Amino acid sequence: MIRVIIIEDEKPAARRLHRMLAKLGIETQIMLHSVAEAVDWFNNNQHPDLIFLDIQLSDGLSFEIFEHIKTDSAIIFTTAYDEYALKAFKLNSIDYLLKPIDEEELEAAITKFNNTQKQSSNFDVSELRSLLTQSTNSKNYKTRFTAQIGQHLKLIEIADVACFFSENKATYIHCNSGRNYPIDIPLEQLEEDLDPDKFYRINRKCILNINAIKDIVSYTNSRLELKLENFNEFQLIVSRERVRDFKTWLNN
Repeated sequence: MIRVIIIEDEKPAARRLHRMLAKLGIETQIMLHSVAEAVDWFNNNQHPDLIFLDIQLSDGLSFEIFEHIKTDSAIIFTTAYDEYALKAFKLNSIDYLLKPIDEEELEAAITKFNNTQKQSSNFDVSELRSLLTQSTNSKNYKTRFTAQIGQHLKLIEIADVACFFSENKATYIHCNSGRNYPIDIPLEQLEEDLDPDKFYRINRKCILNINAIKDIVSYTNSRLELKLENFNEFQLIVSRERVRDFKTWLNN
């Protein structure tokens, strides 16, 4: 019996993968959701045969796990990164599955694992991080958006955007002027379309522009409250699990 764990910060995605593995007769030992949680688990448990590992976790990149622990477990990355970045996985003999995970591709990855027994996880963390950074920097991010205002289209340049937020299942652009405009792009897609050096998703409801931040204030339960010019829709709170990564982003 293969000993398998899942490390994935999106719990619905983790549960879906768990169910897909169960259909293949593979039981998941545990589902972990952060770098800190994974490091603690590895330090106190027998390592599995196979790890399904998301790249971006709630408190940082999953590569950071292997800066704290060493393991011989095989790794299959679950990722939404583009093909250029995936060269890194091929170079390091690591398999990968693109999200959303396809059942046939998952079965093929398991078959590959079984045929090769174990693939060493002694990969070069710095090389993977470097290649992913190059991939991110080479991507063409959106520079403008259009919003439907009655019978007219409003053109909005990215420099005029203070943040994007969701409210009542709709997505809005909040401009530096204080105006809000509805757009037909969910926050999940915007995360892929925006330059991560300039935009950060502080919680499930908001992605903000670093240039729009006017003040950062300590908030309850080790969280942070952010202040933007002319934004009064709701409090902008950096969720506790994202605070460390947010501070790292600020200092990049």
